[in-house]
Amino acid sequence: MAARAEPLRTTLIAAGLLLALPALLLGLFPRRLATGLDRLQADAALLQSFSARPGDPPPPLWLERLGPQRAQELWSRQRRLWWQFWGPHGDAGSYLVIPAIAGQPAPAGALPVDDLWVVAPSPLARQLLAQQLGLQRRPSRGLDQRCTALLLQGTAVHWNGIALAQLLGPLAPLSALLQQGCLRLSSEGGSLVWSGEADATNGTLTDAPGWLAPPGRLPRTPQPLLSLQGSRLDWLLRGLGSSALLRSTLAERYGLGPEQWRRLKQAPFSLELRQEAAGPFRAGVLLLVDLPPDRIFWDRWLTELSRSLERHGLERRQPLPRLTTWSRPDGTVVGGWRWLATRRLLWFLGPVPARAPASLALGEVDWRLQLEPQALASTGLLPEPLPLVVRRARSLQLQGRVEQRGAGAGSQSSLSGRLDLP
Repeated sequence: MAARAEPLRTTLIAAGLLLALPALLLGLFPRRLATGLDRLQADAALLQSFSARPGDPPPPLWLERLGPQRAQELWSRQRRLWWQFWGPHGDAGSYLVIPAIAGQPAPAGALPVDDLWVVAPSPLARQLLAQQLGLQRRPSRGLDQRCTALLLQGTAVHWNGIALAQLLGPLAPLSALLQQGCLRLSSEGGSLVWSGEADATNGTLTDAPGWLAPPGRLPRTPQPLLSLQGSRLDWLLRGLGSSALLRSTLAERYGLGPEQWRRLKQAPFSLELRQEAAGPFRAGVLLLVDLPPDRIFWDRWLTELSRSLERHGLERRQPLPRLTTWSRPDGTVVGGWRWLATRRLLWFLGPVPARAPASLALGEVDWRLQLEPQALASTGLLPEPLPLVVRRARSLQLQGRVEQRGAGAGSQSSLSGRLDLP
């Protein structure tokens, strides 16, 4: 009898292990929430996660996509995160994404995507998304994988180049380093702060860049409408130089050919946009550059540039030994340049500036952007598509540290920033 009991005991132990092991593994390695987010991210130009607060009323997007009754019912069951994303065609509207609830029917018109319900802005948008999700995709990796993890942990945002073009409009060429990326968002008093990463390549680099602490609050003193400082002018010129037509125009009209571009790429710079209280211009642009050696080369280029400007009807004046201005026939100064040192050249568009931009002091970052959104909006110089919270902000700061990944591997940026409300 004892001999027959031993195999039975062994069988029971083995069966117990087979039943208990999956439960143990699920406890140690729980199933990740919202696995469908990996699939949606490939079709999202902009994807943002939000923390659910069931005690608050349902957000406007919930009411629009679900109707008041269904929105309130599902909102009361939310405990953690929900998402909103825009596809490649931003004018089609945004999609609402919520975790599927076991045992509950999906909302009318919702598209099930793994463990998510996706409510499209229109039946056509739903059909197009379903077709895209049916395509064979490679598994996410690199930056995409890290961004998905952020979007599953808390409030965060992920974007690609399409979203930047839609949001920034004519300023999009300045964002060549930030073609795709993600940020973790949090609040700090009356401010929104963030940190994350961006990539100028295809987003497949496996190693994440180092973490960069958000900047501090700016003092409440007059600031330029826009200030951009960088250790290499290449990061400002890269987007502009990506257009063959623009490169050809700059070379033909202003003598800015391949050799000038090559030498300027390494130059530290400081760019400012300053509001003008009076006169024909709403704002003036200043660009301070520490040029590479060879003053003769730059003097020769400025001579060629002068001939081109004269052919276009502008008049040259030299009110001071180091200052050159260009005027319309009516005498209005429209720009010029001024040598501040042997290799430090200040270009300006608009009236002659009373002072040069602040000296370069970047510290641990490679570039730093500061905006005064409220003031820019009042002058009509802020891109319209930017979110309302940005348009109403007193100041916005964004900074980055660039990490080169070797020849042909592209670059990554550690990002951080701050948005201060009035």
